[in-house]
Amino acid sequence: MVTHLSITTGAGVFDAIAAGPPEGRPVLLLHGFPQTGLAWRRQIEALAADGYRVVAPDQRGYSPGARPQQPEDYRISLLVDDVVSITEELGWTTFDLVGHDWGGAAAWWTADAHPGRVRTLTVVSTPHPGALATTLRTDQDQRRRSHYMIDWRKDPATEERMLADDARELRDFYAGKVPRDSADAYVRHLSQSGALTAALNWYRADRPERAIGVIGVPTLYVWSTDDSAFGPAAAQETERWVNGPYRFETLQGVSHWIPEEAPETLSHLLLDHLRAHGKH
Repeated sequence: MVTHLSITTGAGVFDAIAAGPPEGRPVLLLHGFPQTGLAWRRQIEALAADGYRVVAPDQRGYSPGARPQQPEDYRISLLVDDVVSITEELGWTTFDLVGHDWGGAAAWWTADAHPGRVRTLTVVSTPHPGALATTLRTDQDQRRRSHYMIDWRKDPATEERMLADDARELRDFYAGKVPRDSADAYVRHLSQSGALTAALNWYRADRPERAIGVIGVPTLYVWSTDDSAFGPAAAQETERWVNGPYRFETLQGVSHWIPEEAPETLSHLLLDHLRAHGKH
């Protein structure tokens, strides 16, 4: 049974959904743009059924109780602090960390900054930030794929455009790959006052204060061939940025929205990864 939590930290109150026995091995799931913790509902069901304790928060800006207004309030170091604060409030000293899209970026940075806390890392779609930076310099295809981020940083009318005509542009992101009821829920959520600006502030925040390093925790990276945002060069480069146990899985013919388009495949890979690196 999925329950709703309110997790109070120094940065505010984070809404979350949770399932699984309280004494189960803890797993934190981080969503990306433009979604909420609901993106993980199929993985939550699978992990909870296997005895894991799973929590998927609505991240900074997506939770109304943790929605600062300024772009600088969405620096990567603060997103990492949120992960630590949420897990501390849950009483977790160590945990398995899973992230998709921007949640994947936050997961990479958390594993780099707090390797002693992260038992295993699973990142869906998003390459290691160092790999992405490398290919933005060297790969024309990845530069083309990432150009939208530059536009969103510079254009203050992005929110108005995305929400116009019953949020047609926002709905187009899901490309028919996300269940209609979930897409409707995301649009309703991001139509709240200030919510879409907060979500876009993840793109508009300052650059990271430091360089990210090589990841030493056991890592599963899942990429899909029809991802419009992240191309094969960055996906393949990611291996160079992990020196711990590493597994790279490619899903053929699947879009960026892996957790919802290929939920059974992802859940199977995730459970295999967790079982391979520690017991409940």
